[in-house]
Amino acid sequence: MKSRGWNVQIFKREQRSLFGEILDWMLTPLLLLWPISLALTWLVAQGLANKPFDRAMVYNVQALAQQVRVGPDHKVQFNLPQPASELLRADETDLVYYQVRGTRGEFLSGERDLPEPPREEDKGNSYEVRIRDDEMRGLEVRVAYTWIRLDTDGNRPALVQVAETREKRSVLAAEIIKGVMLPQFAILPLAVLLVWLALVRGIKPLSQLEERIRARKPDDLSPLDDKAVPMEVAPLVVSVNDLLTRLKDSIATQKRFLADAAHQLKTPLAGLRMQADLAQRHGESEEDLKRSLQHIGRASVQATHTVNQLLALARAEGGGSNVPAQPCNMVELASEVLQDCFPRAADKGIDLGYDGASSDTPGAQLTGNPTLLKEMVRNLVENAIHYTPSTAERPGVVTVRILVDPYSQALVMQVEDNGPGIPASERELVFQPFYRALGTNVDGSGLGLPIVREIAQRHGASITVDAAHPGHTPPGACFTLRFAVPL
Repeated sequence: MKSRGWNVQIFKREQRSLFGEILDWMLTPLLLLWPISLALTWLVAQGLANKPFDRAMVYNVQALAQQVRVGPDHKVQFNLPQPASELLRADETDLVYYQVRGTRGEFLSGERDLPEPPREEDKGNSYEVRIRDDEMRGLEVRVAYTWIRLDTDGNRPALVQVAETREKRSVLAAEIIKGVMLPQFAILPLAVLLVWLALVRGIKPLSQLEERIRARKPDDLSPLDDKAVPMEVAPLVVSVNDLLTRLKDSIATQKRFLADAAHQLKTPLAGLRMQADLAQRHGESEEDLKRSLQHIGRASVQATHTVNQLLALARAEGGGSNVPAQPCNMVELASEVLQDCFPRAADKGIDLGYDGASSDTPGAQLTGNPTLLKEMVRNLVENAIHYTPSTAERPGVVTVRILVDPYSQALVMQVEDNGPGIPASERELVFQPFYRALGTNVDGSGLGLPIVREIAQRHGASITVDAAHPGHTPPGACFTLRFAVPL
């Protein structure tokens, strides 16, 4: 067990820091680009360092080319004065070489082992100076050269080359790099510091939001001000406000449920206590004792029914989130409810029946919570049985009807009775918790219809109540459920 717990700790993902993550994403590109900038600066410095020395070499090549002439015997001649030769080689840092070859490739002057240009190279225009990088005696050199076209018996132009080692160029390039990069060594830490300060400043509204939330009292569920935060944080605040609103509604529902439960259980519990006190009095007859026990039994049944109704209302207001939605056949659900309610209807002498679509009718199914839908049908049927009187002369009739529109396949369910009905002025009030129609003289908790309405709304249905037999006495009641979105 210890080994398993250790493995869990190893693979447990650490909590990430938003500040650290943003800082990493900002500094990582900066630190990666810095060596790239260094390499590019080195290449630019090499080009800048080559330019002045290349111009000097071009001048020397052109000066040497002017000393190449054709003699009286039509041979190429090259005459370089000694002072000019010494001046060409006067360099304290680099070694300077030159070479002159005739139109037949013969060596005329300078360094014999200085490499020639590639043979396949285009000779170009006369006196056009070109520059290349080469190697001589194991040293890298920069070579400036030109081809001179002369009117001789040779089959190619004469060649004049001047080569120079790269020491001065490297020194100058290093100085340029130092001049450019050394300030960056001071600027880079400063840039990191500024990025850090800017990030601290940028996430400060989050810290302020945290302080405002932490300073709130536990019962303060008012919305946060989404105008006082940056635009990027506003959606988060809006989501938190939505959560606070839903939490406030949930707490209000719980408080209402507790108040309703306390109110509704007060009467049956008081009756139970009173009947128990009466049964314990001395001198009570067996008949009085039996009567008290009957009252206790009825009060306990009423209390149990009220508790069940309150739990059903709480489950309906909770949306049935504990039970996943699934396809439900309303005809089958209604049949199950009718079978459960038949004994009670038979005891009252009520004719309980079903009319309408069969279970295999297209459109008789909808997506919902079967437990809540069955509770909804049960409350409607039990409410009709409870409030419908039945006598031998005029037996009570309760009918459950399910209809399916053949065109839109919309589902309609009706529960109809021939009882006293509900006056038009009270048809909206009966859906409020604990409201009971006046003049019925029937015990009840006043929660059945609110439960029905809550479950119907959870499933996208509307409920209305009308007279089942308009113009007749009694008119009866007809509760109609219309499901707006069929499966």
